[in-house]
Amino acid sequence: MPLKPLEGARRVWVTLALSLAVFMQVLDTTIANVAIPTIAGNLGASASQGTWVITSFAVANAIAIPITGWLAKRLGEVRLFLLSTTGFVITSWLCGIAPNLEALILFRVLQGALAGPMIPLSQSLLLASYPDEKKGMALALWSMTVIVAPIFGPILGGWISDNWHWSWIFFINVPIGLAAIAISWKELKGRETAITAQPIDKIGLALLVIGVGALQIMLDRGKELDWFSSGEIVALTLVAVIALAYLVVWEKHNPHPVVDLSLFRHRNFSVGVLCLSVGFMLYFGTVVLMPLLLQTQMGYTATQAGLAMAPIGILPVILSPIIGKNAQRLDLRWIVTASFLIFAACFYWRTTFNPQMDFAWVVWPQFIQGIAVAGFFMPLTMISLAGLRADQIASASSLSNFMRTLSGSIGTSLITTGWERREAVHHVTLSSQISVYDPNTSTALAQMHAAGLSQQQAAALIAQDITRQGFFISANEIFWLCSILFIGLTLLVWLARPPFKPAGGGAVVDAGH
Repeated sequence: MPLKPLEGARRVWVTLALSLAVFMQVLDTTIANVAIPTIAGNLGASASQGTWVITSFAVANAIAIPITGWLAKRLGEVRLFLLSTTGFVITSWLCGIAPNLEALILFRVLQGALAGPMIPLSQSLLLASYPDEKKGMALALWSMTVIVAPIFGPILGGWISDNWHWSWIFFINVPIGLAAIAISWKELKGRETAITAQPIDKIGLALLVIGVGALQIMLDRGKELDWFSSGEIVALTLVAVIALAYLVVWEKHNPHPVVDLSLFRHRNFSVGVLCLSVGFMLYFGTVVLMPLLLQTQMGYTATQAGLAMAPIGILPVILSPIIGKNAQRLDLRWIVTASFLIFAACFYWRTTFNPQMDFAWVVWPQFIQGIAVAGFFMPLTMISLAGLRADQIASASSLSNFMRTLSGSIGTSLITTGWERREAVHHVTLSSQISVYDPNTSTALAQMHAAGLSQQQAAALIAQDITRQGFFISANEIFWLCSILFIGLTLLVWLARPPFKPAGGGAVVDAGH
């Protein structure tokens, strides 16, 4: 029998505990990014070696997320969530006291692996705590933490690096995690889900580890190694393609798959996950691009860039509960369509970005885009999980979150690589227009000479300006492409079919409290 929904204060406490866990885990994926130079320098490593602090977590996390559903059936959702969160807290503390880079990378691998089940299970356990008519509100509250945490990450990471020791980037997880564990144990210990002693799909697990691990390393190191001009990247790509292809074939015919690919037979799950993945790929790729553009081409500090990005989280906090409260009465496809069109408009707005723009011109599209974000995560998650059985939710949530996480990595790699390569093209084009015989060039050189600059200084200033213009033109092209793709996604979401009935929530009756 399904679990009875929680009521009153118990539901509030469970929502708080699960939100804290999600916030902590999502925050951890972005907070370390801005501190890599500080961490590497402090531990006597190069900046490129320091990037393994990010890569090691991402690879282990990407492998752990899709097997959450399988682990939940063997251990129980509540037990697995508590084990995962406890392990995350312990490894966060170990990361903070790591004596060298090798130890830090090892602890980050463990942290990423243990963190994998936290987000999918928080979603599943939250849905089980709410009645059908309020499941939209539950997902709205959950999605707010996923939205806000990546914005706070760079700001908090930069501030800690500038004012405290980098270890506090990891120590900050300890009190948050302990609070989440204590509340979750108190409120959920009598709500364990059904446990089935499924055999271990050893071949499927091995193929998943090899395929996803190779793919994630390829995406993280591709730009650094110039992609397919590197033998390492070619080899990683071949390993990933072969392993994942075999995984799909193997799991389709395995009675106890480690990843339940049969979920894609559900039309709404396939459409919802595809829209969520492609939309998140475009959204997250530009979340990474924007601070790079502001810091490298406009001289923003990490904290200033973080503050410029932060307004995107304001409107979702206000609108998400409203959308969640009314989700049962609305056709979710219209909400997602409006979201995609607002995304498209905001990206088109950014095609006007230029080196002379002020802070407000950066902030306003971020603020307005918050409307789109509010209508993106929660409605698409509801579409994806609509109509699934209670015992399918953990597997569906883990597979959906895996696809979203992987899409974020793909978006980051594609967009940052495209940005740099298109800049090189524009650099050549702009440079070809610079000539001593050109009246505009002659006038500019004369003005710089009159200001006291030497010939070499003037040439260096022109070269710097060409580079800056090239990066802005390249970024504007990416924004334009993202705008077009979001318009295309509005057609895709209409392949989903109502009714979007609330997803199931658990597997046994509440054993009391």
